[in-house]
Amino acid sequence: MALFGTDGVRGLANRDLTAELALNLAISAAHILAEVGAVGEAGSNGRPKAIIGQDSRASGEFLEAAVIAGLASAGVDVYRVGVLPTPAIAHLVAETGADLGVMISASHNPMPDNGIKFFAKGGGKLDDALEAKIEARLEEKWDRPLGADVGRVVLDESAAERYIYHLLSSLSTSLTGIKVVVDCANGASSRVAPKTYERAGAEVIAISATPNGININDGCGSTHLENLKAKVVEVGADLGIAHDGDADRCLAVDANGNEVDGDFIMAILATDLKSRGELVNNTVVGTVMSNLGFMKAMAANGITVETTAVGDRYVLEKMLADGHTLGGEQSGHIIMRQHANTGDGLLTALHLMQAMKNSGKSLADLASVMVRFPQVLINVKDVKKEELSESEPIQSAIKAKGEDFGDKGRILVRASGTEALVRVMVEAESVKDAEEIANEIAALVRSELS
Repeated sequence: MALFGTDGVRGLANRDLTAELALNLAISAAHILAEVGAVGEAGSNGRPKAIIGQDSRASGEFLEAAVIAGLASAGVDVYRVGVLPTPAIAHLVAETGADLGVMISASHNPMPDNGIKFFAKGGGKLDDALEAKIEARLEEKWDRPLGADVGRVVLDESAAERYIYHLLSSLSTSLTGIKVVVDCANGASSRVAPKTYERAGAEVIAISATPNGININDGCGSTHLENLKAKVVEVGADLGIAHDGDADRCLAVDANGNEVDGDFIMAILATDLKSRGELVNNTVVGTVMSNLGFMKAMAANGITVETTAVGDRYVLEKMLADGHTLGGEQSGHIIMRQHANTGDGLLTALHLMQAMKNSGKSLADLASVMVRFPQVLINVKDVKKEELSESEPIQSAIKAKGEDFGDKGRILVRASGTEALVRVMVEAESVKDAEEIANEIAALVRSELS
């Protein structure tokens, strides 16, 4: 089975993702990127340079040490930036001209998991071909640098401030007058998100912003909005912002405690950009999971939607290929390419609040640009997900039900790229119809793939 999923290498820390594997991945990545010309000589003393960060998981500490050891032993100078969001690493790689970036995080996954994702020169995520080469070369024999040729390790203490400056410089409006509650998921944004929003002018109330290595994503953040909804209503905030463990996601809550997911946020940003003549090609890039209501809303506003496979790197690939500047996912990964080359939850939140400020409208008013089709998502666990595409009964059922829907609903069944399960998603005009068909297909998946 391939090590790399849709977003790096993930697994249960110290069982699936061990220190030994982290060390070998780092060494192999250094070698492969050098060979394909993605690594130059940006570091001191003619050595390549890498930026490494992590989220707040306890396991990130030993995994960081292993990755640093692997890179430095391969002759790479390593700059440690500590606990920062994933998009901060992407930005710092581009800002410093570094040859490689490494983020240690399992994003929204539970605390016992962890992951390693790599960024190439310029801050972009690695494509599938490069990841396959890294995996193929694990534990190969190699000539080790000696003496002054080994890499050095440096603590970069100004990295967080430089990232915050980058975020704030993207704004054209002060956020004074906006009251926001931010749920940091006890993760990578706990230090920088409240500080950034305050410096932008907003009144900020932070919750789940005291990470202890164990409590990341534990009943909080973008996958658990209950506390945020309650707090927004309790304090009379204009909105709430929820980040996931590594803060590349942003979900929102309006003043009444209603969820505003990534599709709504993209719809708000897309129509705002179009009204100012700044939406390149009048096109936004979504994924196969984007809600049908989003598709219809964009069409009604003269905006084209291009779709990709699930995963923000696939969204970015499409954006780069066709020159689009806005794209993202229902889960809250939003890419604003005029300011960043990866999904950035803090950047998204700032521009969502700026759209509120510039329009003088509430978040609920802005979100009314689209009507969400009821969506039912069932995760079918403990099945042979790799056999999904070969199952004729499942594929036939999906096709038949889809034809019955016409343009009034849709069905998507896919194997998860980050977890051991199959996702069954159904959208319809009524919750009842969506639930009935989703349950029927999920039962078929269980019986066929068990």
